[in-house]
Amino acid sequence: MDKKSVLKAIKELRELPKRNFKQSFDLTLNLKDLDIKKPEHQINFFAQLHYPSKKRRVCALIGPELEPEARGVCDKVIMQEEFVNYSKDKRGAKRLASEFDFFIAQANLMAQIAASFGRFLGPKGKMPNPKAGCVVPLKAALKPLYDKLQLMRPLVIKNSLVLHCQVACEDMKDEEVAENVMAVCNQLVKHLPREQANIRRVLLKLTMSKPVIIT
Repeated sequence: MDKKSVLKAIKELRELPKRNFKQSFDLTLNLKDLDIKKPEHQINFFAQLHYPSKKRRVCALIGPELEPEARGVCDKVIMQEEFVNYSKDKRGAKRLASEFDFFIAQANLMAQIAASFGRFLGPKGKMPNPKAGCVVPLKAALKPLYDKLQLMRPLVIKNSLVLHCQVACEDMKDEEVAENVMAVCNQLVKHLPREQANIRRVLLKLTMSKPVIIT
């Protein structure tokens, strides 16, 4: 896949009738010749975009050691003594899981976090993830992590050989959109056993549009 093909697809989508809200550019990757029951064929990693698009909302699950740092950085802070409230309030916990994209956890509290939030965050794939750097020590600097999370997109195969990823927003420059598309594809290729040969088709769409084939 080359950048010219990506830019051509972006141009085609730009020519569609405008909507009265800011749409996202959504990437779909159809894979082939993978047996997802085999560990070596499973895809589960965080791709890193080159340019930020839609804001990622981050919630911190912490103790007093990280409170000053977290309150100055994160979109929401839940203190250790509040954990039990969410284990009792199923509706509140489900709403929390839907409202936030990433959860940062203080490492020494992970057992309590799993007990209070695991059944709500786990099914959505939002438990604090060490792969994303979201399990942090007592004196962590959270601002660099927060900024890094704004560029992260999870790529996970579950029940089918199709990956979806929101890569950009409509108000971004074509070059930035293309760079993000290429970044995700290039990182995915490195996680596939046969690299490019495992990609059947790459498509790009806007939120309310039909997909356009890139390759």
